[in-house]
Amino acid sequence: MTTLRLYNTATRQKEDFAPIDPANVRMYVCGPTVYDRAHLGNARPVIVFDVLFRLLRHVYGPDHVTYVRNFTDVDDKINARAAESGRPIGDITAETSQWFLGDMAAVGALEPNQMPRATEYIAQMVTMIEELIAKGHAYAAEGHVLFSVESYAEYGALSGRSVDDMIAGARVEVAPYKRNPMDFVLWKPSSSDLPGWDSPWGRGRPGWHIECSAMARDLLGERFDIHGGGIDLTFPHHENEIAQSRCAGHGFANVWMHNEMLQVEGKKMSKSLGNFFTVRDLLDQGVPGEVIRFVMLSTHYRKPMDWTEKKREEAERTLRKWRGLVAGIEPATSPAPQVIAALSDDLNVPGAMAALHQMSTKGDMADLLASANILGLLRPEHGGWVERRHVDSGGLQTGMNEQVAKDIDVLLDRRDDAKKQKRFEEADRIRDGLAQAGIIVKDAKDGSQWSLGQSVDLSKLDALK
Repeated sequence: MTTLRLYNTATRQKEDFAPIDPANVRMYVCGPTVYDRAHLGNARPVIVFDVLFRLLRHVYGPDHVTYVRNFTDVDDKINARAAESGRPIGDITAETSQWFLGDMAAVGALEPNQMPRATEYIAQMVTMIEELIAKGHAYAAEGHVLFSVESYAEYGALSGRSVDDMIAGARVEVAPYKRNPMDFVLWKPSSSDLPGWDSPWGRGRPGWHIECSAMARDLLGERFDIHGGGIDLTFPHHENEIAQSRCAGHGFANVWMHNEMLQVEGKKMSKSLGNFFTVRDLLDQGVPGEVIRFVMLSTHYRKPMDWTEKKREEAERTLRKWRGLVAGIEPATSPAPQVIAALSDDLNVPGAMAALHQMSTKGDMADLLASANILGLLRPEHGGWVERRHVDSGGLQTGMNEQVAKDIDVLLDRRDDAKKQKRFEEADRIRDGLAQAGIIVKDAKDGSQWSLGQSVDLSKLDALK
């Protein structure tokens, strides 16, 4: 069986992955807070851990992997959105959850096995909080329940920060009911106009961190294999998850994985800079979801990812070319070994993509298709965006069947690739050969297009194949 090596944030090194139970490999990834559209940065962890999900299913079998990703549907941001819009909270979270699922499906992400909502697990959260109080790791004060950071000696180990550093560098709420400024909220009171549930400490709602600990324990057990999320969640969210889970008496995750942040044209994505956009913004502008996914996969998940217009254009050209090359091809029975080897080395997707480029050059189309599929690329259900390059308004000439039109598209892909690699003689040879067959080639910004001349002799295309 293939051995995976994954970088574990908790140990700061790559490790051989040894699942607790190979018959049920378990992964939890922090999901969205559902109050608005998912921005482009939100899509990166979804795509990263979707590739890991696909790889785990390939290695251990589709029926032996359990992937859980939550919806945070109780949160102050949601409450604020309801107050400003006048809409019921349930309507907002139901709508935005469906937005999220639709947008993530558009970028080729499989749905996890389970997608729990925080509001469905309030009872489990209350039980865990009671356990923490009973063990001396939490205390009730003025309708709140807070976790006592000083009660957990290893607090800060995941993020590598001392408590003093965390106090100095974090925006911590200084409240009179806190014993320590770093103590974090497990439960807080709710006024009559806010969502609330009955509890031993009065009507209230959970803090942010407790939901993931409670849901992971309920759905994956007291110890599971992988916990994932964006690097921005390492502190305080994941640090707090570890503290409360281990103090409640369960081991939690063995491997912690974090993807780096996203930039746009070399700058942090920000509304003030005018470079903030959602996944839906891109889709509505005509950027195919498959192209978004390709760009995201072009950078290793532990490195900052820079979204640029140049990368988008290159991704679209490459995908057009590949889809033309694999048209009508049956995929190989398994991805190519070099692709699996790259993915098994801490999700080295750029290495896997380099192997795909080699296959396309060498003509290994069945391997290209199967190998791209494990990355969520070239799937038939996501290929509707690829339009033929034929630009004649009068339609295809009599006698030109669908396959011939695809062959011309493939020849243009080869020509574009040759121009990109500065093999201009080859590019000119293809252009001239098409011209002799009566195919007029026009260079466009996103690649070449073709139309039919007055006299067409398709038999002359054979010399170009």
